[in-house]
Amino acid sequence: MNYTFSEKVSHLQASAIREILKFTSDPEVISFAAGNPAPEAFPVEDVQRIAQELFAQDPIAVLQYGITEGYTPLRDTMKARMQSAGNFKPESEELIITSGAQQVMELACKSLCDPGDTLIAEAPSFIGSLNAFKSYNVNLVGVPLDDEGMDPEKLEAALKANPNTKLIYLIPNFQNPTGKTTTLKRRKELYALAQKYNTIILEDNPYGDLRFAGEDVPTIKSMDTDGRVIYAGSFSKVLAPGIRVGYSIAPKEIISKMVVCKQVSDVQTNNFGQMLAYRFMQEVDFDAHLAKLRSIYKQKAERMMRDMEENFSKAIEFTRPQGGLFLWCTLPEGSDMMGFCTRAVSENKVALVPGSAFMISESDVTYSFRMNYSTPTDAAIDKGVEILGKLTKEMFGA
Repeated sequence: MNYTFSEKVSHLQASAIREILKFTSDPEVISFAAGNPAPEAFPVEDVQRIAQELFAQDPIAVLQYGITEGYTPLRDTMKARMQSAGNFKPESEELIITSGAQQVMELACKSLCDPGDTLIAEAPSFIGSLNAFKSYNVNLVGVPLDDEGMDPEKLEAALKANPNTKLIYLIPNFQNPTGKTTTLKRRKELYALAQKYNTIILEDNPYGDLRFAGEDVPTIKSMDTDGRVIYAGSFSKVLAPGIRVGYSIAPKEIISKMVVCKQVSDVQTNNFGQMLAYRFMQEVDFDAHLAKLRSIYKQKAERMMRDMEENFSKAIEFTRPQGGLFLWCTLPEGSDMMGFCTRAVSENKVALVPGSAFMISESDVTYSFRMNYSTPTDAAIDKGVEILGKLTKEMFGA
């Protein structure tokens, strides 16, 4: 039988990240392609204890239906924490618990965008969000990044050219895939443009708690004076991705619509994950836990960058992230980036993610690729970068 798929999904392709991860089933492959938290970052003993307590004390609450908005104690805890950081205004905003931050992107687009509406995103950007947007048949427009974040002049040009722009999607902290951080000056400029052209910013901040260098930068949400920022956060990178607990803060009118949209998607986020996150925040020193994560990722990032400086061809440029899980490498202009990534994994058993996976359109040209330092062991970082270094020198000179 021949199958005809809906227009919403017929143009979607399997994630290039997932395709490359297939190679990692080979135990000899060193993977810099994943985006998983470090194994040593998981608070396994605390999670085991809390899980046992939850099922011993109130198993029916864990296993029963819950409300779509989320587990009330967790929501209250997150509201208080976010309000103390200037990211939540109880008089005008609400918070919903979602099935990971990925669902925030889908719900925001579903709630606000009609087919043909424009959504502007950083170029490059996170493939999971891009696919969520594409599934709603929006006009997806990419605006390039410089060292301070999304280029404001090019953003304004895109806004002028697309007066039906509904959302501007940004990952201001340790952006996936580039590892770049949007400066305070640039955040103010981007927010001012959203005001000028009466559009909404979707601020995705899954890595904000993982800063290990430099100074914290206020969120765009904290600058929001007229209800035009939807904020997305997650427990995936600070507790465990497997529990699928994220959250969104937005004006009450938007959250109420996201609640209805979630009800036809998955009804609710799983109770166990929500209750686990809540109890963890109550019973464990959460700030000390975050400090431990920062220490882990600081060491790993510095190790990878040091190894790259020692081993890579001088023709290769790379970002120096101040937090998060990724850095972004760029080959000389005109290079065969896909060929390099293919040779890395097929001939040298080192997996990377080609930059084309993060571009707005398959026709967009990039000479970059993403590397992850959180997942591999220290020994794997050393060995993998040494192998890649030899390949870079072979292809691009010392």
